[in-house]
Amino acid sequence: MNPAWQVHPVPVPDSLEDDDAWALHAMTDLDRLVNEAVWGHDDLAYPAAASLAKMRDEHYTRRAHLVAVSPDRPRDVVGAALVRLPQHGNSHLLEVDLLVHPEHEGHGVDDALLTATLASARAAGRSVVVLSSEHTREPAAGDPDALVAPTGSGRISRTDPGATLAERFGFTLEQAERYSLLPLPVAPERLAELHRSAAAHAGPDYRTLTWQDRCPDRWVDDYARLETRMSTDAPSAGLETAEDPWDEQRVRVAEAATAEAGRGSLVTVVEHVPTGTLAGFTMVEFPRQSPEIVFQQDTLVLREHRGRRLGLLIKAVNLEHLATLRPHARRLHTWNAEENAHMLAINIALGFVPVGVYGVWQKHVEAATHR
Repeated sequence: MNPAWQVHPVPVPDSLEDDDAWALHAMTDLDRLVNEAVWGHDDLAYPAAASLAKMRDEHYTRRAHLVAVSPDRPRDVVGAALVRLPQHGNSHLLEVDLLVHPEHEGHGVDDALLTATLASARAAGRSVVVLSSEHTREPAAGDPDALVAPTGSGRISRTDPGATLAERFGFTLEQAERYSLLPLPVAPERLAELHRSAAAHAGPDYRTLTWQDRCPDRWVDDYARLETRMSTDAPSAGLETAEDPWDEQRVRVAEAATAEAGRGSLVTVVEHVPTGTLAGFTMVEFPRQSPEIVFQQDTLVLREHRGRRLGLLIKAVNLEHLATLRPHARRLHTWNAEENAHMLAINIALGFVPVGVYGVWQKHVEAATHR
């Protein structure tokens, strides 16, 4: 008989040495364990200090994580729900990723966590829940178990645990994201050639600028505008997302939160010289204590400047700078909507290889009624 799993919120401790930090440490250990089991490495797992920094920062996203435990072993965490609640743009959403200990898969841990998450969404007045599922392979076209994203791009196996859970709870698959990995370093001559050809195609009206960790004051308003456009211009399939506004304050808060989490960043932008405004940007982040690991974050070229190979230009330039800044980096992780054929083509040109697929699911919920 399956135990009646108990689900508890993860407290935000004053420090990692506090007694009530046990849930955060257990969640961190579980994150590493699950990533090792699924992907063969723990690059994607957040260290406890980084998770605590993000939980403390509630300016624009509140993190209300949950853990599942057995009634007779109250500190033996067998699952976790990583819950994010946007606080400004998209305040109707709750986003969640689930972790289940490999030894407890198929024993109702995921059901208990998702039930509790949906209750949290209703209590918080959120009307849409977005759930992700991880898949280590993309089934072949025509596979009877393949579930094709409504965009027509990307497939996942509906027999994988994350997909069966989502469908069991009435979620609808809206998008498939390709998870790709770039072995580093990229051959310098390869980057130089991509840089040269993209710059020649862009022409003299565009030039790149690169900075580390902090956006120069000169560009902060333009950079905030680019981040805002990221929320509307990037492919979002049928997900019910709205504009997520950025301003100078949000840029500075994000930079401080990245530093607090023990991470650095490297940003390359492209300026449209005739207007003196930014036309696009790309960012990577890296854990300072893990020299081999890098994560690709947002990349965007404004619609009005597309068709000039600016995306390839800024990514190639950023990787050239990264090779100098982080010479021991060996792996760059990225995720892209499968329907984003242009960005995927850029990544393939740079040398990214597909590793897996993430399903992005959506469900409408009704807010709790209070009497």
